[in-house]
Amino acid sequence: MRYRAADRASLRIVPLDVLTALYHRASGQTHIVEAPVPEILAALGEETLDVHAILDRLARDYALVDPDPAALADRLEELAAAGLVMAA
Repeated sequence: MRYRAADRASLRIVPLDVLTALYHRASGQTHIVEAPVPEILAALGEETLDVHAILDRLARDYALVDPDPAALADRLEELAAAGLVMAA
């Protein structure tokens, strides 16, 4: 499975200390999230990537210890259900 973040123009991302507000213009919903959601969206950027490529980027940028592909896949499915990520 490959994933792509929602179009950056459709998201308003506002850091709020340890939380982040994500306003998704397409749905009109605001999501209050914590790490690793903003980091996942940043790792995806404008590309369509599989779980292992996303994990590689997260490990490189955030020094992950013992990354878990299954946990990331579960989080990506949650983000897809919210419309913040598209599965391809």
